Amino acid sequence: MKTNLFLVTACAALLTLPKITFGQAPMMGTAADYVLFTSSGAVGNTGVSHITGNVGTDVGAITTFGNVDGNMNAANAATSVCAADLLGTYNQLNAMTATAGHAAVLGGGEIVTPGVYTIAAAGSAVGTLSLDAQADPNAVFVFKVGGAFTTAAATKVYLINGAEACRVFWIVEGAVAMGAGTTMKGTVIAHNAAISMAAGGNLEGRLFSTAGAVAIDGTSARLPLGCGMPILNGFTAPVLATTECYALFSSDGTITNTDVSMVTGDIGSNVGLTSGFTSTNVIGTIHVNPDASMANAANELTSVMLYLNNVTPDIELMFPAQVGNKLTLTPYTYTLNAATVLTDTLFLNAQNNANATFLFKINGALSSSANAKVVLQNGALARNVYWLIDGNVILASNTEMKGTVISNVGTIDLGANAKIDGRALTTAGAITSNSVTVIKPSGCTATGLKEANAVNTISIYPNPFHTSLSINLNTASTLDKTELVIYNVLGEVVMTSALSKQMTTVNTSELTAGCYFYKVLSNSKTLQSGRLVAQP
Repeated sequence: MKTNLFLVTACAALLTLPKITFGQAPMMGTAADYVLFTSSGAVGNTGVSHITGNVGTDVGAITTFGNVDGNMNAANAATSVCAADLLGTYNQLNAMTATAGHAAVLGGGEIVTPGVYTIAAAGSAVGTLSLDAQADPNAVFVFKVGGAFTTAAATKVYLINGAEACRVFWIVEGAVAMGAGTTMKGTVIAHNAAISMAAGGNLEGRLFSTAGAVAIDGTSARLPLGCGMPILNGFTAPVLATTECYALFSSDGTITNTDVSMVTGDIGSNVGLTSGFTSTNVIGTIHVNPDASMANAANELTSVMLYLNNVTPDIELMFPAQVGNKLTLTPYTYTLNAATVLTDTLFLNAQNNANATFLFKINGALSSSANAKVVLQNGALARNVYWLIDGNVILASNTEMKGTVISNVGTIDLGANAKIDGRALTTAGAITSNSVTVIKPSGCTATGLKEANAVNTISIYPNPFHTSLSINLNTASTLDKTELVIYNVLGEVVMTSALSKQMTTVNTSELTAGCYFYKVLSNSKTLQSGRLVAQP
């Protein structure tokens, strides 16, 4: 009987232990979204640092940071939750049973396999330390240091054979001080002590303190991917309709070029002349005078602008005059609440998601310094980058811009040898260019609306419409798996109708009054797209 009672008691005791075991990364809650955080203390920066992830303190101040690819939170509801989640993360890690002890010094060319390692007192890392997952995608590394922890200058932590930074953890019972040029992997938690990374540090992970200051100096720090971190997709891109065909377009203003400019895409203005371009240097149509296609594009550009204007920003870049400086940004919608200057290099990192989108909403003019450039990384595509500018655009000489640039009632000035992988469009204003290169992204789903191809145009009428639309495909060759898809201004599908005949009438009585976009698809390929207006 006593034996049975002992077993029952033992089982009950086991059930009360934390469920975290070796081989499992801890549940981090909202702390997972922070790259720098302290529950109590200041968070400070020296020099130019590049940060991807939130920065916060629950008790203290955040000082001298430039633009951060994340939100800065100080002593608010979000930091209160994060402080509790950080303590929970520490407790989970601290409760993990050690699998091996380790001498005070790590590194020196050492290779470590997955496990929970303890250093009884103060510890350090020098030279190189390789964390070998041995092809186990769930391999976890935990280092529990019983005192302060330091790294020598130029210490490097490497991940090999499938190891991931999101499954590497360091919990330190004292201050953490990483020397200049240290490359660190994983989440580092200083328990009730300060944590710092000296000049030129590189971090894939997080720097946390449960009570102590967090300080960096010219650091590149980014959140680790994997371990349930969300895949960033960005916003839902607009339906460009006929504006997709244009490299340079103004709804109301002249377009003038000097010297030799190379353009891939159409060029034209709805109100104003287009001059200075030669057909030998333009792959597309030069609309010297306004025509019917210009009027259509002007209406659709307004719709695209309004759509982008209604997208809710995720992150505010606090220093618009310093966008660049080798800053790396990920797929989000950014807002800048003043005139913006692109300097040096701006990296757009799609994090290996080729469909990820970027949107920059600038409440003021946009300009660039000479030789400034936007660089696409890890699958980012120019067709998925958008710039909405409330003012003029001036790109200085040799600027390399990526994406569709839309000026709302502003001029666009493209300096000598500037290059745009994308488009330059304005709702009202002149466009001037000087020996530039503009290459619009591939695809032009609305070519059927051009006058030169009128014989192949798919007729959709009336437009504006009330309760029905008639679609005339004009050719039997388009009947194979053809459908009409209608989108609202948010890009959401509101109606789909199969087109099995050359002439089809579609009931639209359930659509409310307003603007819509459409696509006619055949075997998932766009035959034509455009804008529709529903009247009450």
